[in-house]
Formats: sequence, C-alpha cells, structure tokens
Amino acid sequence: MAYRPSWQGHLKLSLVTCPVALYTATNAGGDVHFNLINPKTNNRIKMITTDPDTGPIERSELVKGYEVSKGEYILLTDEEIKSVKLESTKTIDIERFVPGDEIDRLYWDNPYYLAPDGKMAQEAFGVIRTALEKSGQIALGRIVMATRERIVALEPRGKGILAYTIRSDAEVRKPDEIFAGISDAKADPAMIAIAEKIIEQQEGPFDPSQFVDRYEKALKALIEDKKKGHTPEKVAEPDNTNVIDLMAALRASLDGKAKAKPPAKETPKATAPKPRARKAG
Repeated sequence: MAYRPSWQGHLKLSLVTCPVALYTATNAGGDVHFNLINPKTNNRIKMITTDPDTGPIERSELVKGYEVSKGEYILLTDEEIKSVKLESTKTIDIERFVPGDEIDRLYWDNPYYLAPDGKMAQEAFGVIRTALEKSGQIALGRIVMATRERIVALEPRGKGILAYTIRSDAEVRKPDEIFAGISDAKADPAMIAIAEKIIEQQEGPFDPSQFVDRYEKALKALIEDKKKGHTPEKVAEPDNTNVIDLMAALRASLDGKAKAKPPAKETPKATAPKPRARKAG
C-alpha cells in the first residue's frame, strides 16, 4: 500500500541536506463511524453551509477570517496564507541536540515517520540518521504544518527516523491549575505497602496487541445484533465504587490478585531497540 506523505521538504544538518517525506505513524482510531439519520425517512442528514442573512452558500466561495473584535473579521484568502514564507515550510533545519529524558512527556504530541524522498536522498539521509543514532540524543528542528510552525523532535527508528511534533509551552497547562486542590496529607504507609504488592503482582511487559478497543468491539456486536433484528439487552449499571474501608478493599484486592495470578511466562527477548526513557511531568 502506497502511503501519502503529510509533508514533503528537506532535512538539513548544517550544510548537509536531503529531500524527505513525513508520514503519519498512526491510523485513525476506530472503524465504527456514525452518520446523522432522520429516523422518519431513513435519510442521511446533509449539513448545509448557511449565511444567517443570505441563506445557503457554496463552500468554494468562502474565505478564512480572523476575529479582531466582536463580529469584525480580517479576511484572508488561501493564496494570502500561502504567501507567508518561512524556511521551516519546506525545510526541517536541525537546530539543537538534547537528551531525550529532558523533554517532559507532556510536550510530546503526534508521531510521524521521516523517510528519504527518492533514491538520490538515501546517502545523505543515512549519514544524518546514523550520526543522530551515534549521538544518543534527540534532534530538534522546526516544521510548518497546518498553518502552524511546530518544534519537531527526531530520533532514529529502524532504518528511518521517528519524528514527534512538540507542543509549545503555551499549549501545556501548568499542573498546579488542576492539582492545587489535592490534599497534602501523607498516605498510610501500611496501605502503600499493600498497594505496592498489588502493583508487583500486575507487572509485565508492554504488549500493545493486548490492548484492544473493547468499546468498539461492543458497538460492532450491537450493530450485528441490530442487523439480525435482535433487540439489544439492557446492560446493568456498574456497582457503586465508593470505598468505605480502604484498608479492607486493599487487602481484598491483594488476596484476589494472588489467587488469580497466572503462572509466570518467560518474557521473549526484544528484537526492536529499547525506547529512550522520557521524564514524566
């Protein structure tokens, strides 16, 4: 399957430059997509672009507008937006190298694969990629995507480069904005000890294939039942999870996990390079 690049341009390390293409590293989540339907006619609803004063209008006639005050907009055409030229619109210029664990995980955003664009780019790309691998660090550059300049973090992955867009400081909320109301009281050491044992019982290697979207599977089952004319059964509400006796709940959890724990399996040796640890916020 031929993948369509999200961005094409050049990768630059000092005076070394090569054509590259950027591809999204993830698939759109979920196979179940819904449309809005009129149940009286079984027709799919169409969303009509409408001006509140003149009525329906073709999308091709519209332009983008930036609101400078209530109801007042500066209008910009696509041509005017494209006229804004920065070097990062067509070039990822590596500016700095930093240890991976210095970038807080809060700032890591969307992953992409960066690959050489054409046979002529292979040699220069290989030089940059191998030098990056030997440095043991993360390369930082800039890229313009979707009318925004973003910092991009680069690290070797297989024969190519894994690129992550990095959120700006203004995009990240400060933890105290959310955590300020959490009590400073210290947790009971005995309870912590039991919780640690529960954690030990649940330790294991990360296997992404084990983490499936159970909600989507249930939706597909529901759709299949409806196709067969079955009436869906009403699902019972979950039990109240308020814990009255925290110590009793911890002990019961520990006993339950000890009984349910399967026999230990030998963990297969990893064939892929181990990812660099990233410091949590």
